[in-house]
Amino acid sequence: MKRIFAGVIALMAMAGTARAATVEIDGVPRDTSFTVHSTAVKVRKVYPDVKVVPPTMTEGLTVREDVVYYRPGGDRALKVDIYRPATDSVLPAVLMVHGGGWNSGDRSLQRPLAQALAAQGFVTIPVEYRLTPEAPYPAGLHDVKRAVSWVRAHAAELGVDPERVAISGCSAGGQLAALTGVTNGSRRHCPADVDPADARVQAVVNIDGIVTFVSDYNLADVAERVAKKGTKPVNAQWLGGLPDEAPENWREASSLLWITDDSAPVCFINSRLPRYHDGRDDLVSEYHRRGLPVAVISLDSEVHPFWFFDRWFTPTVTAAAAFLQATMPPAP
Repeated sequence: MKRIFAGVIALMAMAGTARAATVEIDGVPRDTSFTVHSTAVKVRKVYPDVKVVPPTMTEGLTVREDVVYYRPGGDRALKVDIYRPATDSVLPAVLMVHGGGWNSGDRSLQRPLAQALAAQGFVTIPVEYRLTPEAPYPAGLHDVKRAVSWVRAHAAELGVDPERVAISGCSAGGQLAALTGVTNGSRRHCPADVDPADARVQAVVNIDGIVTFVSDYNLADVAERVAKKGTKPVNAQWLGGLPDEAPENWREASSLLWITDDSAPVCFINSRLPRYHDGRDDLVSEYHRRGLPVAVISLDSEVHPFWFFDRWFTPTVTAAAAFLQATMPPAP
């Protein structure tokens, strides 16, 4: 029963609910289907004692909210929030990318994780990026690459070490985080106005996000969904069409296919649900072959958005902080 239910929750979290609600907020079309509350209501039917971890500003942290990092055009502004220890020390930064099937969600979903990681000595930066209702791939990837470049350009102002900039993400955000870090130095994956060297990251934490769209499993799953429902699943909507309609996007967005010696170290923090491990083991093998740092942390969870809930929140923060501290140590 729990395994069946977990599959339902997993699909909701990565793809939004079937009853997606697209509304216009401040002139921007937004899908509002994926929220912590709606997920928690369903999770509690099987795990009645589970608790959502709320945002909690602990003593010793500072925050700046709604900081504009990029204007794609007109009045549209993309923003970040910035959490950091109240210290004058120069610290490593972690850009944080929310999930929601590339279609829903917002950066507020990352607040509890951002606050907890900031308490571990990082400058944490939840980032807004354009989702499918506003602009399909590669807009979201380009926004994230721009955000990394913005952090590096404003390192002195932010109190950040420009040589210790990492990225993390959950679900669809994990996929984007991995793609951002694996493609370090790739001109193809950067917007034209960003130098790939400025968009590089030193580490990636991928929390239950896939690293390939072109696996046999994923392609078969897409075909089955189209056959049963007659509509394009969210990954096809984001990537601009089905695999035979936009094959280059499906390949370009699959970080597994773009590993080089410049790819950033990656830490996977995963649930037990295999669909969110897609491509992971192959990436780990290729990283080992190249001598690149890689780690896999498997949590005892059959809920995909486990990072929202108290029983898995602390292990997630602990694993992420340990990996980041190991891969981005302070300068001697």
